[in-house]
Amino acid sequence: MKLNERSLAFYATCDSPADNAGFLYKRGERHTAYHRRWFVLKGNMLFYFEERDSREPVGVIVLEGCNVELCESDEEFAFAIRFGGAKSRTYVLAAESQAAMEAWVKSLSRASFDYMRLMVRELEKQLQEMRWGPAAAGGGCRGLPASGRVKPSERLPERLPALPPKENGCAVWSNALGGQRLPGTSGCGGYDGEGSPRPPPLPPRRRPPSSEAGSARAAAAESSSGFCQLHERYGREVVRLQQDWLERQR
Repeated sequence: MKLNERSLAFYATCDSPADNAGFLYKRGERHTAYHRRWFVLKGNMLFYFEERDSREPVGVIVLEGCNVELCESDEEFAFAIRFGGAKSRTYVLAAESQAAMEAWVKSLSRASFDYMRLMVRELEKQLQEMRWGPAAAGGGCRGLPASGRVKPSERLPERLPALPPKENGCAVWSNALGGQRLPGTSGCGGYDGEGSPRPPPLPPRRRPPSSEAGSARAAAAESSSGFCQLHERYGREVVRLQQDWLERQR
Protein backbone atom coordinates (compact mmCIF):
# COMPACT_ATOMS: atom_id res chain seq x y z
CA MET A 1 0.00 0.00 0.00
CA LYS A 2 1.29 3.41 -0.98
CA LEU A 3 0.59 6.59 0.95
CA ASN A 4 0.78 10.10 -0.41
CA GLU A 5 3.40 11.53 1.91
CA ARG A 6 2.91 15.10 0.67
CA SER A 7 -0.82 15.02 1.37
CA LEU A 8 -0.23 13.58 4.82
CA ALA A 9 2.46 16.15 5.59
CA PHE A 10 0.18 18.98 4.46
CA TYR A 11 -2.72 17.68 6.55
CA ALA A 12 -0.46 17.31 9.59
CA THR A 13 0.88 20.88 9.39
CA CYS A 14 -2.15 22.77 8.02
CA ASP A 15 -4.25 25.19 10.08
CA SER A 16 -7.09 22.73 10.67
CA PRO A 17 -7.88 22.37 14.40
CA ALA A 18 -6.26 19.46 16.22
CA ASP A 19 -8.10 17.22 18.69
CA ASN A 20 -5.03 17.08 20.93
CA ALA A 21 -1.39 18.10 20.78
CA GLY A 22 1.58 17.96 23.11
CA PHE A 23 4.89 16.30 23.94
CA LEU A 24 5.01 12.55 24.64
CA TYR A 25 7.81 10.09 25.15
CA LYS A 26 7.79 7.36 22.49
CA ARG A 27 9.60 4.08 22.95
CA GLY A 28 11.57 2.87 19.94
CA GLU A 29 10.64 -0.29 18.07
CA ARG A 30 14.11 -1.85 18.13
CA HIS A 31 15.66 0.04 21.01
CA THR A 32 13.74 0.40 24.25
CA ALA A 33 14.95 3.94 24.80
CA TYR A 34 12.32 6.71 24.95
CA HIS A 35 12.49 9.76 22.70
CA ARG A 36 10.64 12.99 23.25
CA ARG A 37 8.37 13.76 20.30
CA TRP A 38 5.70 16.30 19.48
CA PHE A 39 2.36 14.55 18.83
CA VAL A 40 -0.64 15.97 16.97
CA LEU A 41 -4.00 14.16 16.85
CA LYS A 42 -6.31 14.99 13.93
CA GLY A 43 -9.31 12.76 13.50
CA ASN A 44 -8.16 9.16 13.51
CA MET A 45 -4.55 10.01 12.62
CA LEU A 46 -1.82 10.54 15.23
CA PHE A 47 1.18 12.38 13.78
CA TYR A 48 4.49 12.73 15.61
CA PHE A 49 7.35 15.15 14.89
CA GLU A 50 10.92 15.41 16.10
CA GLU A 51 10.32 18.98 17.27
CA ARG A 52 7.35 21.22 17.68
CA ASP A 53 8.41 23.44 14.75
CA SER A 54 9.22 20.60 12.36
CA ARG A 55 7.79 20.99 8.86
CA GLU A 56 7.13 17.30 8.23
CA PRO A 57 6.08 14.51 10.59
CA VAL A 58 8.37 11.59 11.32
CA GLY A 59 5.51 9.12 11.24
CA VAL A 60 1.75 8.64 11.57
CA ILE A 61 -0.40 6.10 13.43
CA VAL A 62 -3.87 5.33 12.03
CA LEU A 63 -6.08 4.72 15.05
CA GLU A 64 -8.41 2.06 13.66
CA GLY A 65 -8.82 -1.41 15.13
CA CYS A 66 -6.72 -0.63 18.19
CA ASN A 67 -7.08 -0.43 21.95
CA VAL A 68 -5.59 2.26 24.19
CA GLU A 69 -4.69 0.97 27.65
CA LEU A 70 -2.31 1.59 30.50
CA CYS A 71 0.85 -0.50 30.67
CA GLU A 72 3.82 -1.17 32.90
CA SER A 73 7.01 0.56 31.86
CA ASP A 74 10.08 2.30 33.16
CA GLU A 75 8.33 5.60 32.61
CA GLU A 76 5.79 6.64 35.21
CA PHE A 77 2.83 7.76 33.07
CA ALA A 78 2.98 5.17 30.30
CA PHE A 79 0.20 3.79 28.09
CA ALA A 80 0.11 1.62 24.98
CA ILE A 81 -1.70 1.55 21.63
CA ARG A 82 -2.26 -2.12 20.79
CA PHE A 83 -3.49 -3.40 17.43
CA GLY A 84 -5.08 -6.76 16.80
CA GLY A 85 -3.03 -9.39 15.03
CA ALA A 86 0.09 -11.41 15.76
CA LYS A 87 2.49 -9.25 13.76
CA SER A 88 0.97 -5.89 14.67
CA ARG A 89 3.11 -3.34 16.42
CA THR A 90 2.39 -1.99 19.86
CA TYR A 91 3.20 1.69 20.41
CA VAL A 92 4.27 2.53 23.97
CA LEU A 93 3.99 6.21 24.92
CA ALA A 94 4.49 8.11 28.15
CA ALA A 95 3.14 11.48 29.24
CA GLU A 96 4.74 14.07 31.49
CA SER A 97 1.97 14.08 34.11
CA GLN A 98 -1.06 12.14 35.28
CA ALA A 99 -3.47 14.71 33.87
CA ALA A 100 -1.77 14.67 30.47
CA MET A 101 -1.84 10.87 30.38
CA GLU A 102 -5.58 10.75 31.16
CA ALA A 103 -6.31 13.39 28.51
CA TRP A 104 -4.35 11.50 25.85
CA VAL A 105 -5.91 8.14 26.68
CA LYS A 106 -9.39 9.66 26.50
CA SER A 107 -8.82 11.46 23.20
CA LEU A 108 -7.09 8.48 21.55
CA SER A 109 -9.87 6.12 22.63
CA ARG A 110 -12.45 8.36 20.94
CA ALA A 111 -10.52 8.97 17.71
CA SER A 112 -11.54 5.87 15.73
CA PHE A 113 -14.23 5.90 13.07
CA ASP A 114 -16.12 3.08 14.81
CA TYR A 115 -16.45 5.16 17.96
CA MET A 116 -17.71 8.17 16.00
CA ARG A 117 -20.26 5.97 14.20
CA LEU A 118 -21.59 4.67 17.51
CA MET A 119 -21.81 8.21 18.86
CA VAL A 120 -23.75 9.37 15.78
CA ARG A 121 -26.22 6.49 16.16
CA GLU A 122 -26.72 7.26 19.84
CA LEU A 123 -27.28 10.95 19.13
CA GLU A 124 -29.78 10.11 16.38
CA LYS A 125 -31.65 7.86 18.80
CA GLN A 126 -31.78 10.57 21.45
CA LEU A 127 -32.97 13.09 18.87
CA GLN A 128 -35.80 10.79 17.79
CA GLU A 129 -36.81 10.25 21.41
CA MET A 130 -36.91 14.01 21.98
CA ARG A 131 -39.04 14.55 18.88
CA TRP A 132 -41.41 11.60 18.79
CA GLY A 133 -41.01 9.78 22.10
CA PRO A 134 -39.32 6.49 23.09
CA ALA A 135 -41.57 4.37 20.82
CA ALA A 136 -40.33 6.10 17.66
CA ALA A 137 -36.66 5.44 18.51
CA GLY A 138 -37.37 1.71 18.65
CA GLY A 139 -38.65 1.59 15.07
CA GLY A 140 -42.03 3.30 15.35
CA CYS A 141 -43.65 5.58 12.84
CA ARG A 142 -41.60 8.69 12.14
CA GLY A 143 -44.36 10.68 10.54
CA LEU A 144 -46.42 11.22 13.67
CA PRO A 145 -45.42 11.24 17.34
CA ALA A 146 -46.74 8.51 19.57
CA SER A 147 -48.56 11.01 21.74
CA GLY A 148 -50.26 12.56 18.68
CA ARG A 149 -51.75 9.40 17.20
CA VAL A 150 -55.53 9.43 17.33
CA LYS A 151 -57.37 6.18 17.73
CA PRO A 152 -60.53 5.64 15.63
CA SER A 153 -62.67 5.60 18.78
CA GLU A 154 -61.22 8.94 19.90
CA ARG A 155 -61.94 10.89 16.70
CA LEU A 156 -64.25 13.82 17.17
CA PRO A 157 -67.46 14.00 15.13
CA GLU A 158 -67.73 16.48 12.31
CA ARG A 159 -70.58 18.27 14.06
CA LEU A 160 -71.05 18.37 17.80
CA PRO A 161 -74.69 17.97 18.90
CA ALA A 162 -76.17 20.46 21.30
CA LEU A 163 -77.99 19.84 24.53
CA PRO A 164 -81.65 20.89 24.86
CA PRO A 165 -82.22 24.52 25.88
CA LYS A 166 -82.48 25.52 29.49
CA GLU A 167 -85.55 26.97 31.12
CA ASN A 168 -84.49 30.53 30.41
CA GLY A 169 -84.48 29.82 26.68
CA CYS A 170 -80.68 30.07 26.15
CA ALA A 171 -79.02 27.35 24.09
CA VAL A 172 -76.22 25.41 25.81
CA TRP A 173 -73.04 24.48 23.89
CA SER A 174 -71.36 21.28 25.07
CA ASN A 175 -68.83 18.66 23.87
CA ALA A 176 -70.89 15.79 25.27
CA LEU A 177 -71.53 13.13 22.63
CA GLY A 178 -74.94 11.74 21.89
CA GLY A 179 -76.96 14.84 22.74
CA GLN A 180 -79.85 15.29 20.31
CA ARG A 181 -82.47 17.93 19.90
CA LEU A 182 -85.56 17.08 21.84
CA PRO A 183 -88.76 16.91 19.87
CA GLY A 184 -91.07 19.83 20.27
CA THR A 185 -88.42 22.51 20.78
CA SER A 186 -89.15 25.66 18.86
CA GLY A 187 -86.71 27.52 16.62
CA CYS A 188 -86.44 30.45 18.99
CA GLY A 189 -85.46 28.31 21.98
CA GLY A 190 -81.80 27.79 20.93
CA TYR A 191 -82.18 26.58 17.31
CA ASP A 192 -82.52 28.48 14.08
CA GLY A 193 -84.93 27.68 11.29
CA GLU A 194 -82.63 25.06 9.74
CA GLY A 195 -82.24 23.14 12.99
CA SER A 196 -78.72 24.33 13.80
CA PRO A 197 -77.98 25.35 17.39
CA ARG A 198 -77.58 29.04 18.07
CA PRO A 199 -74.81 30.48 20.17
CA PRO A 200 -75.85 31.69 23.61
CA PRO A 201 -76.96 35.34 23.74
CA LEU A 202 -74.79 37.95 25.35
CA PRO A 203 -75.62 38.66 28.98
CA PRO A 204 -77.26 42.07 29.65
CA ARG A 205 -75.20 44.88 31.04
CA ARG A 206 -75.37 45.17 34.78
CA ARG A 207 -76.75 48.55 35.86
CA PRO A 208 -76.24 49.70 39.41
CA PRO A 209 -79.38 50.17 41.50
CA SER A 210 -80.72 53.66 41.94
CA SER A 211 -79.68 53.71 45.59
CA GLU A 212 -76.07 52.93 44.70
CA ALA A 213 -76.05 55.59 41.97
CA GLY A 214 -77.46 58.17 44.37
CA SER A 215 -74.90 57.38 47.05
CA ALA A 216 -72.09 57.64 44.49
CA ARG A 217 -73.28 61.06 43.35
CA ALA A 218 -73.62 62.21 46.96
CA ALA A 219 -70.09 61.04 47.75
CA ALA A 220 -68.75 62.88 44.70
CA ALA A 221 -70.54 66.08 45.67
CA GLU A 222 -69.32 65.80 49.26
CA SER A 223 -65.71 65.31 48.14
CA SER A 224 -65.89 68.32 45.80
CA SER A 225 -67.40 70.55 48.49
CA GLY A 226 -64.75 69.43 50.95
CA PHE A 227 -62.02 70.32 48.49
CA CYS A 228 -63.48 73.76 47.90
CA GLN A 229 -63.57 74.44 51.65
CA LEU A 230 -59.95 73.37 52.08
CA HIS A 231 -58.86 75.45 49.10
CA GLU A 232 -60.64 78.53 50.42
CA ARG A 233 -59.23 78.14 53.95
CA TYR A 234 -55.62 77.69 52.85
CA GLY A 235 -56.05 80.48 50.30
CA ARG A 236 -56.99 82.91 53.08
CA GLU A 237 -53.95 81.75 55.07
CA VAL A 238 -51.65 82.43 52.09
CA VAL A 239 -53.11 85.89 51.55
CA ARG A 240 -52.60 86.74 55.25
CA LEU A 241 -48.96 85.61 55.20
CA GLN A 242 -48.35 87.60 52.03
CA GLN A 243 -49.74 90.80 53.62
CA ASP A 244 -47.60 90.30 56.73
CA TRP A 245 -44.48 89.96 54.57
CA LEU A 246 -45.27 93.10 52.62
CA GLU A 247 -45.74 95.09 55.85
CA ARG A 248 -42.34 93.93 57.15
CA GLN A 249 -40.71 95.02 53.95
CA ARG A 250 -41.95 98.57 54.46
